[in-house]
Order: sequence, then structure tokens, then C-alpha cells
Amino acid sequence: MKKIKWGILGTAKIAGYGMIPGMKLAANCELYAIAGRNPEKVMDYKTKYGFEKAYNSYDDLIADNDVQAVYIPLPNHLHLEWVTKALKAGKHVLCEKPLALNAEQAKQMFNTARDCNRILMEAYAYLHSPYVKSIQNDIKNGLIGKIDYVDTAFITQGYKEDFRLHKEFGGGAMYDLGCYCTTMILSVIESEPEQIKAVADFTELGVDYLTSAIIKFKNGARAAFNAGMVLGENSNSRYDRLFIHGTKGSIKSDVEYNQEGELKYLITTADGVLERKITVPQNYSLEVEQLGRCILDGEKPYITQEFSIKNAQLIDSVLKETGF
Repeated sequence: MKKIKWGILGTAKIAGYGMIPGMKLAANCELYAIAGRNPEKVMDYKTKYGFEKAYNSYDDLIADNDVQAVYIPLPNHLHLEWVTKALKAGKHVLCEKPLALNAEQAKQMFNTARDCNRILMEAYAYLHSPYVKSIQNDIKNGLIGKIDYVDTAFITQGYKEDFRLHKEFGGGAMYDLGCYCTTMILSVIESEPEQIKAVADFTELGVDYLTSAIIKFKNGARAAFNAGMVLGENSNSRYDRLFIHGTKGSIKSDVEYNQEGELKYLITTADGVLERKITVPQNYSLEVEQLGRCILDGEKPYITQEFSIKNAQLIDSVLKETGF
């Protein structure tokens, strides 16, 4: 099998615990280069994970002609700069969520990708999961009828020191966690948002610590979500939920976002309760393999430009409502 030579810009935690293990499992991926601004950490990643090349400069990595695709897990405020630089250097790009701080930035990045004839995909690993796809298929097959209400939440622990606590770095609960909720909602409700109401609790540093929103769609469906970092400080606690109600039944899941293993959800209809069990591999590997197929075989990115921009517009509207 042909393999894509990947480079990673940054030694972020998500790269270490999620993406790099996923890349090692992906059949069409070659771990080629790692770059960071801490030489000691860069060498540690090179040795630990077996990268062929290590760079102490992001520019040096994207100047490497052997790098075909770049994964960007940098803080949110750096996405526009480095996505643009990587695309213009001829690299395909997988950028961590949220791709942009607003919809205009997202459009700018996708326009650059088009002009450079390169693929840009936003990294929502959980959406590649067969668990999520099973839920979507049950809905498309009419198992619970027409959706009238979706409720979801992603609540996690507070942080003592983290870029997510700083507004200038693109921090806050909405960007970090709420984007899971909005993408989940948009992936099951096929309509345009019509009305949005949202409130938030802000920290002294100006980021939203807890955001709650209600969304009404043009087809009459409604959705609500809660996203926050309020469960203590560095307690490793989290709370996730997903409830989808339709005219013929409902789907309920308490599985945390982006999990692997044997997962289950409940479908309740007039015929009773059905437990659906799905075996889920590592989601990051699915994501990397999918983009690899896009590059090698011309497959369409699963997270499309249209979806990413629609989600960015929804996040913009929620943040505007909260006064962020």
C-alpha cells in the first residue's frame, strides 16, 4: 500500500495521546517528521515514536519536500497562520478543531487550499467513528422518525494553567468543547439554524467557562447543548450526553465523545428498547486513513468544507449571543 509521509507541527498533548498512536495504526500513513519549539521535547517525540526527521522550527518542517501532509495541533489562534503556510508550501493539511476562530477565517483557509490545489480537512476524529455513523444511519433509515429535538453536553474539569483559559489564544469552553456539541447537532439535523439563544459564564480572563445554547432550525427541529470546564480543577472528571428525539422514537447515549472499544446506545420506539453495540477502533487512525485516501485515491474529505464553514458560522452566532 502506498503511504503518505506526514509531518506534525507541534508536540501538543493531543498529538502524543491521540494522533500519533492513530497514525501508527493507519495503514496508509508514514510517521516522517516532527517539529516543535522545545528541542528537548522534539527529540523525545522523535525517539519515542520513531520519526525519521525532527525540526526545531515549523518553517523547516514545511520546507521539507518529502513531507506530503501536515497535522496541525497548535493552539487555536495559530491555525490560520500555519494552515496557510503549509498549504502554500504544497502540503495537504489536517488541522485540529476548531479549524478557525470564526467563519471568515475558515473561508479564507479553504480558499487558499483551493488556490493551492491541496486538501484541507478539519480534525473531528469522533465523526469518523462507526459509532456516530451507526447513529446517523439509524436516523436516515427512519428508525425514530423525523427529528424534533437534540440535546447534548460536554462538560469537563477546570484547568489551572492552560492556553484554553486565555482569550487571546482562542480559549474557552465553546471553542474547546462546544464545537463537539455543534458538530454533533449539525450532523443529525439536516437544516439551517434559524434562531439562536445562548448564555455564558465568563472567567476573569474573559473566556467562557460554561456556555449553554438553544437552537431552532428552519425545518422546525430544536437543539440544546451545554459545554463547560466546571468540574473542579484538574480532576479528570467529565460528563457527556446525547439524546435525539424523533416522531417515532428516540436515541440515547451516555458514551463520552471520541471513545473507542465496544460502545452502545439505546433506541426506544413503540416496539420497545433496542440496545445497539458497536465496536470502534481508534478514531484518529480512521481520520488519518480517510485523508490519506483523499490524497491517494481522490476520495472526498469526510469533514467537508461546507460542513466546517456551517459549524464555524454556528459557533460565531453562539459566541455573539453570549457577548464573547
